[in-house]
Parts: sequence; structure tokens; C-alpha cells
Amino acid sequence: MDQAPDASPAPPGWKRALGIVGLVAHLVVGYIYLTVGLVTPMPWYALFLLVWAALLVLGIVLLRRHPLWVLLVPVLAFGLLVGGVSLGGAFLGWTA
Repeated sequence: MDQAPDASPAPPGWKRALGIVGLVAHLVVGYIYLTVGLVTPMPWYALFLLVWAALLVLGIVLLRRHPLWVLLVPVLAFGLLVGGVSLGGAFLGWTA
């Protein structure tokens, strides 16, 4: 009984390189996530870090399947961070 080979070929090198650039950008956004602890209470800070880690896992999975989509991961992470901190400041009274 023969197994069928994987039908999806490896992505071209330039797509993979751009995906790696997206992961590096996500690491830069991770530094910004670390500084948010100055503004947010600890439970919310831990939630932000969990969201960042989940997006990192998503970026790694996307790097294998759809490397160009990895470029959207840091944009999404930054948007969630800014939106979450803005909402926390407006409705929960978070201040530095």
C-alpha cells in the first residue's frame, strides 16, 4: 500500500523570506507587548502576552503553509494591542 506524496510543494524562497521578515516583525511587536505592563493590570497583561504567543504560533504555522500571510500577523498583533489598551484606558481607567 503506497502513500500518496504530499500534494503541496514547498513555497518559493522569496515567499519564505518574506514570511521570516513577518516573524521578525512580530518579535519587534513582542517588545512593545512587554512594555504594556506599565499601563495594564497584571491579569490583563498576562492575557495580552498569551494573545501575542498564540499569534506567534499562528505565524509559525502560516510560515509552513502560506508564508505571505505571516506579514499580516504583526499588523494584527499591533492592532489588537493598541485597541485593547485604548479600550482599557477609556472604559477601565488604565493610566500609566
